[in-house]
Amino acid sequence: MTSRVLIADSVKDPSSGIWFAVPGGFTELPLDILLAPPASAQANRLREALAPLVEAVPDGVTRQQFVAQLASSQQLLRALREVGTVHCSLGVHRDDVEGRSGRILHSLFTVSWRDIAWSPRGVSAARAVATAEQHSHIQYLDLPSGPASMGETVRTPAPESGLPPTPLLQIYAYLPHPDCKRMAVLMMSTPEVERREQYREILQRIAELTSFESPLADA
Repeated sequence: MTSRVLIADSVKDPSSGIWFAVPGGFTELPLDILLAPPASAQANRLREALAPLVEAVPDGVTRQQFVAQLASSQQLLRALREVGTVHCSLGVHRDDVEGRSGRILHSLFTVSWRDIAWSPRGVSAARAVATAEQHSHIQYLDLPSGPASMGETVRTPAPESGLPPTPLLQIYAYLPHPDCKRMAVLMMSTPEVERREQYREILQRIAELTSFESPLADA
């Protein structure tokens, strides 16, 4: 069996600043399109793409709930963009561990930029997990892209948030940029807390393949 590697157009964009690969089962959410201004051409294309899906919902109440959920998702994506998120992917996988029901597992992978005070990259990586609240399972890594660190938290939404009180596992990888002035933060979020080892392995593998130089620079 031969594995296929899909290369996004952004790999040729010198302004990207970071290059990475995600495994199968993750679908990128196009932030620029989903958060396009209401009167823009991109927003019109989004409405045209969603119209058949909305119209296919036969019940008026269910249709309103779908539209409300879409609006809520856009608010979440907008909040992510405001904190420096430049990439967001939705992960959908089947639980194929022996003895399990084969149910569908969901996760969210994001890449964000964070401005930091200048310091050696190893110091910045260590400081990121040391100063973060409630981080556990802390690990320091020496990646091909340089020093990095990993940590994780388990959070439960506050009652006033309106979200289900389901614990959410958030696994972080902190990769200081070579300019020592900013840091790439990779995060994997999932309600599947009991699958922390598998999701941590996925995030670590993504971090290992992350580069601050285009892989096609010499191509």
